[in-house]
Amino acid sequence: MATAVVLFVAFILGWFAHWLVNRFLRVAQGDMNELDRMAQQLHEAEEQRDQAIAVFHEREAEFNNQHAQTVAELQAAMDGLRDARREAEELRAYVDKLAQR
Repeated sequence: MATAVVLFVAFILGWFAHWLVNRFLRVAQGDMNELDRMAQQLHEAEEQRDQAIAVFHEREAEFNNQHAQTVAELQAAMDGLRDARREAEELRAYVDKLAQR
């Protein structure tokens, strides 16, 4: 009989402890709505971040392409200037040679 009473009291204490824990740890509906709203905002922020990254990569590719074109144009201009200087030197040498005759 004493064992039955001890087991019954242990059961009642366990049930009461379970009830207390659930009572204090239960999430209210308002809190659930707030969590859902925060999750939605997080999802939207991640989508915006992904879009921003895509735009960044697109602009970076455009910049790199434009940079490569500018470097090519600069190289062509430098080559043309080098050729013009060489030609001018040749013409000066030719004119000097004609002037010495």
